Amino acid sequence: MKKIKEEQLNTIQTQQKELESLVTSIGLLETRKHSLLHEIVEKNKQIEATKHELESEYGAINIDMQTGEFTKLSKDDIENLKQGKTPNLKVLENAE
Repeated sequence: MKKIKEEQLNTIQTQQKELESLVTSIGLLETRKHSLLHEIVEKNKQIEATKHELESEYGAINIDMQTGEFTKLSKDDIENLKQGKTPNLKVLENAE
């Protein structure tokens, strides 16, 4: 039976191993991505629970994330939020 040269065989074997390694890496990254997406879902649930706690204690408010100060949202702002619109907020998340 005829054979390719040893050097050629080594080249294609090395290339195949490198390809398999890359495919395995992609699989590991996809698995990690999937795990991180689940963590994001859980974190969003925690955030929503905290929002509900704060709203039950303080009402509908906007919080300055730097200082903790808050302002009450107007009825118009609340209605805009219900409709998926951005309210006219006077205190911004990164206000100085």
